[in-house]
Amino acid sequence: MKKLLSLSVFFVLFSCSAEAQLLKRAKSLLNKEAFTAEEAANGLKEALVQGTSKGVDVLSLTDGYFGNPSVKILFPEDVKNVEKKLRQVGLNKQVDAAILSLNRAAEKAAVEAKDIFVDAIRGLTITDAINIVKGEQNAATQILERETTEDLTAKFSPIIENSLKAVDATKYWSDIMNTYNKIPLVKKVETDLTAYVTEKAIDGLFVKIAEEELNIRSNPGARTSELLKKVFK
Repeated sequence: MKKLLSLSVFFVLFSCSAEAQLLKRAKSLLNKEAFTAEEAANGLKEALVQGTSKGVDVLSLTDGYFGNPSVKILFPEDVKNVEKKLRQVGLNKQVDAAILSLNRAAEKAAVEAKDIFVDAIRGLTITDAINIVKGEQNAATQILERETTEDLTAKFSPIIENSLKAVDATKYWSDIMNTYNKIPLVKKVETDLTAYVTEKAIDGLFVKIAEEELNIRSNPGARTSELLKKVFK
């Protein structure tokens, strides 16, 4: 099995009652593969750091979010009706400016995310690595997302807030919301813009990290260190 279960130690389903059996199985697999649990965990971390760095670098460019349909930040679902009505009354330009500003805020803030992600990745344990579910091509990203989203949101939120102000997103948003709320008989809308853009910006980062993880798994040329080549055979 040339695809070898390079990360097979990571990809085993287990329950609390079966943990001892898992560890025994993991040890057996590691012996066959000639790398240790620590090397495997370090390989996972290195892959995540590499994927995160590339993902952040791409998203922090102009149009990193705005020009990528898979991560582009649009109006929240509960505000779609606002967008529709504003466009109906000829405010396309203002709506487009608001959407652009949300994405520019995320792009401006994304560069600040790299250190946050790297710190979180470095804190992952061997147990975290072993708990990755078998067969998922974005398994490492999933565990990183689950373990770090809460902390990332707390740390990233003020960065997004400052970024929204820096690109005048708050002003664009306020202008169009005030305009909408003045339309007779409409239900007034209040949206926590910082919370929304923070959530979508982080979602976009994980999308890019998952893409880079898949690239490392499937493309030998993307494994840029001896450890990655050893662990991700």
